[in-house]
Amino acid sequence: MKILTILSGKGGVGKTMLSSSLAVLFAKQAKIVACDCDVDASNLGLALGLRENAFKWQDVETSEKAVLIEEKCDGCKMCLQNCVFSAIHWNEEKDKPEFDSFLCEGCGACSLACPKSAIKIVKVKNGKVGYARTKYGFTIVAGQLKMGESGSGKIVDYLKKKALAIAEEEGAKLVVCDSAAGISCPVIASLRGSDFVIAITEPSPASFRDLKRVLCIVKHFRIPYGIVINKWNLNKPLSKRIERFAGKKLLGKISYDREVVNAIVNLTPVVEKKCKAANEIIKIKERLSKCKSLWGNTKSNSYSFEG
Repeated sequence: MKILTILSGKGGVGKTMLSSSLAVLFAKQAKIVACDCDVDASNLGLALGLRENAFKWQDVETSEKAVLIEEKCDGCKMCLQNCVFSAIHWNEEKDKPEFDSFLCEGCGACSLACPKSAIKIVKVKNGKVGYARTKYGFTIVAGQLKMGESGSGKIVDYLKKKALAIAEEEGAKLVVCDSAAGISCPVIASLRGSDFVIAITEPSPASFRDLKRVLCIVKHFRIPYGIVINKWNLNKPLSKRIERFAGKKLLGKISYDREVVNAIVNLTPVVEKKCKAANEIIKIKERLSKCKSLWGNTKSNSYSFEG
């Protein structure tokens, strides 16, 4: 079983568009599972035509919060002095601490500092994970972080384990992961265990800069990768610069195409449309099918897309 992760650095450059299309294409030749690792803005299911009520959801507890045991507290204020997240406020009337659940990260520093063991760290329901069957014949696993909660990276870890378990049960050969944008915890969690990464970008200064940032993380974990330039024809000079930067790691380019917008609006993967962008994505998939770094046993950064 192989794990293919699509990330972008910058949001809105076409990551989910490419993920949904590649999942549909690969599902035509082998059993796959799709995994939406963007738990702050989960929309891979929408791109595949699924509404939220199509998923079977379950609450998950991957985050922790501090809770006061009032009868043990003697008001020493050691917890207040050791909280670096400003999550503790002092109630002068009670002469006891009060915890702000929105600011508390559950790090446990207050519990360790308390000489009376008056603070315990408890699990909280900070999100949900669900799965559904798409009309394209494969299962998608997705997660959602609850509003005001933290721990998105931990939810990504949980849902990836769920996706791998389903993949093993169904005999899937590939797990296609749609990462969150940026370089934060959920992105690092998305990268974990990946066999190959597709970094998609667009010809804008912000997107090119963020591509370089996210590739620093990919290289740190020594994961082989390829680069895709989306909407390349909107800024051809900058696209040329990105091509030179990518070198042999350029997987392909996708043109700006109004049919992409029509597909997204109608909750349909782009490759289901007869358009230029769809044909370009098909070529990218064909190159991936021949990629030794994805399908071989090595994880070396020295590889070729040539058969």
